Amino acid sequence: MTYLETTAKFYAEAAATPQVGLCCISTPPLQYPDLKIPEIIQQMNYGCGTTIHPTELTGAPTVLYIGVGGGLEALQFAYFCRRPSAVIAVDPVAAMREAATRNLQIAAQENSWFQPEFVKILDGDAFALPVADASVDVVAQNCLFNIFEPDDLRRALKEVYRVLKPKGRLIMSDPIATRPIPSHLQRDERLRAMCLSGAMTYAEYTQQLIDAGFGQVEIRARRPYRLLDTQTFNLDAPLLLESLDSVSFKVPIPKDGACIFTGRTAIYNGNEEMLDDRAGHMLLRGNPVAVCDKTAKTLAAQFPQDVIITDPTWHYNGGGCC
Repeated sequence: MTYLETTAKFYAEAAATPQVGLCCISTPPLQYPDLKIPEIIQQMNYGCGTTIHPTELTGAPTVLYIGVGGGLEALQFAYFCRRPSAVIAVDPVAAMREAATRNLQIAAQENSWFQPEFVKILDGDAFALPVADASVDVVAQNCLFNIFEPDDLRRALKEVYRVLKPKGRLIMSDPIATRPIPSHLQRDERLRAMCLSGAMTYAEYTQQLIDAGFGQVEIRARRPYRLLDTQTFNLDAPLLLESLDSVSFKVPIPKDGACIFTGRTAIYNGNEEMLDDRAGHMLLRGNPVAVCDKTAKTLAAQFPQDVIITDPTWHYNGGGCC
């Protein structure tokens, strides 16, 4: 049995018997006015963070959601995109598709604004998405791509890039590892299916996005996810996994490299009223300006005495320059 078959079997079982906190979520899902999340959907909240970022959902975009799970985020996306087939949910596990369909029927009974036809559930997987080229505004996945081995992750990201419209957004939430995961854990297919042994490091993860062609990556959240202890996982030292929420944009990669925003700011502290670096960055004295990591590094090198670069906050919600 390949690791993907193991994963499919694992989530077929999770569809038949809901497992609260299967991944890491023990807190209630995001709540919005007039949105009631049925109890069964909360029990099947199999994710490590959230892909619901309202600022990315203006204009009622078409959303492709990979790995429907119990239907939680499909329902939340439909909250912002209230029209038939606005949310296309793809899942290769028949039992999970059936469970999500039942759960969304319950959601329709508990939410007067929601209609099941807002969400179109399709058979399919991340390597062959059943939609046309450049046909969706947003692709989202929660706690799935970390399961893939590197070559399969590249295939999935290439497929996502294909279906996104120009300037479209890939919204993801995945575990990452604070150091490389030992090979004996990576080979454990069930641990991989549980999102405990397939995670890449932050640098590896973001490089995969850049290699796929995404010219801008924004980190929305980075926080502790799970601790792999020494006894259970046969480790020399505990290994912390983190949950990373990100939004990647299908825009060309600049000649000087992709822009990754992690919450850094640049603050001009010189004698003039303003600093113009002659590369498109204007800094008013004393005013923090959000900058991507690439620009932060360049400004720090060019103006070491006059520009203060703040540490990443691992949260970025727009503004600034790159």
